[in-house]
Amino acid sequence: MPKQKTHSGCKKRFHVTGNGNVKFARPGKGHFLTKKSMSNKRKLRKGSYISGKNAKNIKSLLAE
Repeated sequence: MPKQKTHSGCKKRFHVTGNGNVKFARPGKGHFLTKKSMSNKRKLRKGSYISGKNAKNIKSLLAE
């Protein structure tokens, strides 16, 4: 049976941590930053984790 290919869109947006969690960057930091508050932009700096069924689906797309 052939190997499963990595989804090229997912490998740019997500990565799996050492514990097996799926980490991603919060959207909304690209442009139109002048109308966003500093506190909002500060919250967008930190990444976040995906849990549950969504994480399982992304791991399968990343061929983990």
